[in-house]
Formats: sequence, structure tokens, C-alpha cells
Amino acid sequence: MSQTDRTPPADALDAAPFGPGDVDVLERRCLHQGFFRLEALHLRHRLFEGGWSAPLVREVHHRHDAVGVLLYDVERDAVALVEQFRPGALDDPDSPWKLEIVAGLVERGESPAEVARREALEEAGCPVGELIELHRYYPSPGACDERVTLFCGLIDSHGLGGVHGLDEEHEDIRVHVLSFARAWELLLAGRLDNAMCLIAFHWLAAERASLRARS
Repeated sequence: MSQTDRTPPADALDAAPFGPGDVDVLERRCLHQGFFRLEALHLRHRLFEGGWSAPLVREVHHRHDAVGVLLYDVERDAVALVEQFRPGALDDPDSPWKLEIVAGLVERGESPAEVARREALEEAGCPVGELIELHRYYPSPGACDERVTLFCGLIDSHGLGGVHGLDEEHEDIRVHVLSFARAWELLLAGRLDNAMCLIAFHWLAAERASLRARS
């Protein structure tokens, strides 16, 4: 079959062709249980051209869902970012301390919006006014079940700064207030090198004029 023959019709993406019922989980085995859980799944799934795949094994990292919130001061055209040590970046050739937007995990019974407001206070000492939901996405669905909800939180950045975080969670978080122009320079230079920052800042680059116009 040629590549042309395999191209789906234009409306083929209106609905997912398969759903949860098109996966047959043969075995689910826990490999590690700590703050996060790692499972080995023995499964098979339906194929686009009919029939079922051969049985296969995939490891899945189970995490809490997460929330990110870009803190933006409309009046000053400034953002508040947080800097902290990240063990996942331990081998980064520049530094394992990363500049990020405020973020946290969704605990049982919390809504993403509640998490955004709580984390802004805990990590940056910053109350949030209007909260705008941007996107919901899977950062790495090939290996992780985490889903991220991303917000922009409108703030007053006057007086923000210093070191924040919860002692019981061993957090050591420094707050930086930067003009949007300076933050964008850092993004283009590769300093804001995580998915939440990149997605949120590209949204803000497109929308900040309208946000400022309505203030």
C-alpha cells in the first residue's frame, strides 16, 4: 500500500479511532513504589489496519497530575519565576538549578485551580488574582501517566522576591521578578528549558498585548 493510500481522510481526526476498550492488559506488575510508582504492563492493543498487536511489555511511571502557573503582572509587563535545585537535571552541563514557573502536584480532593493558587503562595509568596487556564497536556505519554494543567495567573509583582518554600518538603526556592523582555531573552538563550515555561511563554507572547489592553 502506498503512502498516499494510507493517508486518512480529512475528518479522520474528529474522533479517536480507538478507546480504552481496545487495549487488553494481560498483567500489571509493580516494579517500585515510593513517592511515585513504576509499573510493568504486559498488554496488547488493536492495530489501525485490523487485528491485534503481539503481546508487549511497557514500563509506565505513575505520577500525580501537575499544575503550572505563569505569574504575570500586567501593569509592569513583568513575570515572576522561581529558581530551585532539580534532581532530574543533576547531569545538566550548565546547572541543576532551574528557572521555572510556579508548579505543584494535585493532591486528592484538590482542583487544578486550587493547586495553582496554593503553590503561588508557597513557592513565591504571591496571591493570584484572575486565573486563566491555557492548556491541559501529557508531557510524556509514552512512559508517564502525568497530565499537566497550565495557567496564567495575573498578579501584582510589587515587593515579590526572596526565598520561599515549605521546610517539611525541603524546598529552597528563590523568586525572580523579570520584565517580559528579559524573560524572553532567557528563553531564546535556552535558559528556560522546560516544557511548562516554553508553552506558557509562547502563549503569553501571543496574548500579552490583549491582556494589557484590557487593564
